[in-house]
Amino acid sequence: MTALAQRLTILSLGLAVLAAPAFGQSGGAPRPAARPDAIAPMFTPKPMTTPPALKASAILKLTATYGANTGGPVTSGVVWRVFQERAEPDGSHLMVGESAEPVLSLELPNGDYIVHAAYGLAGATKRINLNGQDITDRVSLNAGGLKITGMLGDVAIPPNRLTLSVFVPDRGNAEAKLIASNLRAGELLRLPEGTYHVVSTFLEAPTVNSGTGNATNSIVDADVRVQAGKLTEATLRHRAAVMTLKLVNSSGGEALANTNFTVLTPGGDVIREMIGAFPSLPLAEGEYVVIARRDGKTHQATFTVQSARDRDVEVMAN
Repeated sequence: MTALAQRLTILSLGLAVLAAPAFGQSGGAPRPAARPDAIAPMFTPKPMTTPPALKASAILKLTATYGANTGGPVTSGVVWRVFQERAEPDGSHLMVGESAEPVLSLELPNGDYIVHAAYGLAGATKRINLNGQDITDRVSLNAGGLKITGMLGDVAIPPNRLTLSVFVPDRGNAEAKLIASNLRAGELLRLPEGTYHVVSTFLEAPTVNSGTGNATNSIVDADVRVQAGKLTEATLRHRAAVMTLKLVNSSGGEALANTNFTVLTPGGDVIREMIGAFPSLPLAEGEYVVIARRDGKTHQATFTVQSARDRDVEVMAN
């Protein structure tokens, strides 16, 4: 066999091997090979992301509401104070922020804080933890407002003719606790929700020097209920009148100067002592005795006060 014939024989044998079926398979047409793009991937890769770094500070935003968180917002009168929760060596807490705006907005370093919201005599506290994320929250104030008006008959008493005091009844004590004094009529007093005892004192006309008058014996009081988120307006009615005292020689006569007057209750309790020709003073409705002294002589009279009926009281010198 020539060299060329040997090479052709070897080549034909190799082709026969390639065309033969695999071991254990019967003959027949070969199965087509799978395409690379038909293979489903096991998972879908996601792009790599870097988590955001926490900030060293955060913005604290707080709103005050009346009552529960469903109550309306407090739009004025709130004073915010923010303290570090960690106490100082002396036991105090360092104040790091203060605001009188309706909404507190303050940027602070990360840490623990105590926020106090003051609303007049009411207040609330809240603990806040800042960890690099801004916080928006609410503080509930269980508080309302109180305004008091004084009336004499059908006429409102001017604010400078009244002084008001507010007490908290103490069930375990006979005496109530005074929480506000020297208030004026119409002044807004912010209070925690609850029942209060209000005392109104009618004053004399203001003097030129002091601008205020002395207290009279016309005093009225009442219990008032303050509700959270509401303005309570209370009206206290005085029953009093202004009496002008005169020592005269005859009815309707001219008042005698330099007279000392003493006004007493029928039981002898001194209400007021005054000097002048015709001093005047407000008195509560009721019966009174007036004693006039002049030139070593003493004169006396009784009189009656009717509410809202100002008049002269004459004491006869003869």
